[in-house]
Amino acid sequence: MIATVPLHPDQFTPAPRAVARLGGLTATAFRYPTGIAALTLANARGQVEILPFMGQMLWAATFDGHRLGMESQFAAPRLAGTIIGTYGCLGFHSGLLSNGVPTAADDHPVHGEFPTAPMDEAWLELGRDDRGDFIRLGGARDHIEGFGPHYRATPSVTLHDGAAQFDWTMTVENRSAFPMPLQYMAHLNPAWVPGARIHQPAPYTPERTQVRAAVPAHVTPNPEYLALIDALKRDPAAMAALDRDECDPEQVFYIRDPGTDAEGMAHLMLRAPEGHGLALSYRRDQFPKLVRWLLANGDTKVAAFGLPSTCEPEGRAAEAGKGNVISLAPGAGTDFRLRFGLLTTPEAERMAALINDTGGAA
Repeated sequence: MIATVPLHPDQFTPAPRAVARLGGLTATAFRYPTGIAALTLANARGQVEILPFMGQMLWAATFDGHRLGMESQFAAPRLAGTIIGTYGCLGFHSGLLSNGVPTAADDHPVHGEFPTAPMDEAWLELGRDDRGDFIRLGGARDHIEGFGPHYRATPSVTLHDGAAQFDWTMTVENRSAFPMPLQYMAHLNPAWVPGARIHQPAPYTPERTQVRAAVPAHVTPNPEYLALIDALKRDPAAMAALDRDECDPEQVFYIRDPGTDAEGMAHLMLRAPEGHGLALSYRRDQFPKLVRWLLANGDTKVAAFGLPSTCEPEGRAAEAGKGNVISLAPGAGTDFRLRFGLLTTPEAERMAALINDTGGAA
C-alpha cells in the first residue's frame, strides 16, 4: 500500500518544516531566499534536495558526508527561463522536444524547454517494497502549445531508508493527435573529485570513447585546446582520471556501445582515491547514447562522467540529421529510469568488478 500526500506551494516557507515521515525517512519543505521552493528527502545517511515546482530539478545531495553535486557560482537556485540562469544543480531533465546546445539552425533553448519548467502538480508517496521503506517525490506537467505539441511529463525521485543511492525517473506521454519529436538526456552533474578515476563499461579506445572534435559556439578555442583535442582523439584514456586541477575549456566524449549486465543495465562509477565512489546505473534500451562532460575552472567544477541520453547534445537540427530524434506516436508513452548515488569502499570494489565484467575499463 502506498500513501499519497499532495504538495502545494504555500507549504514551502523560509523556515524548514517536515511534511511527511515514514520510519527513518523524512520529507522537509522550505523556500530559498530567491523564492524557489525546495524539498529534501532524508534518511540517516544523508539527503537529496529537489525543486518540486521547477522542473523537479535535483539541486543537491549529500550522503555519508560526501557532497555529490557540482561546484558553481550559484549558492541557491534562481528563477530562470533556461537552465543557464540557474546552472548549479546536481541534475536536470534535459529535453523534451529538443536537447543540447542549439546551433544556427535551431530555435530552441539550451537543453530544451523542460529543465526549469513550472510543474502543474507535486506530491509525495510513502510505502514499502522489496528494498524496504521508501519516500518518493512525484510531479506532473502538461506541456501544451497552440497548434503544436502536447505532452504530459511525470518525473520522480525515490529514496529508500538506509540507502545512499536514489532512483530518478521520467515518463512522457504524447497527448497530441500528431507524432511528437522526443529528445531526452538525464543530465547529472556530479562533483569533480580530485584524483578520481572513471570506470566505464567500454574500453578507452578512440573507437569506443570518442572525444567531441567539433567546437561548440560557447567555447573559444586556442592552439593548446585544439592540440589537446587532437591528442584525445588518439588517446582518450588521458582523461580517465581527474588528475588535473583545471579542465578548461570543457571536454565532451561519446561512449560508444557500453556493455551491460545480464539485466540490460549499464554501470559507471567515479571512484575517489579514498575508495568510495559515485555510481550510475541505467537501462541501455531506454538510453541508447552515453555522453561525458568534464569542466573544471575557477567558477565551475563538474565531472558529468555519465549522461544517459536518447541523442547527442548537438541541438535538434543536427540530431535529426543523425536520426537521433525519437518520434512518439499519438497516445504513446515511454519511460526513462536510472539509479545514482554514493557507494562505500566495499560497494565500490564490487561495482568496479561488475563494470570490468561488462567490458569495462578504468
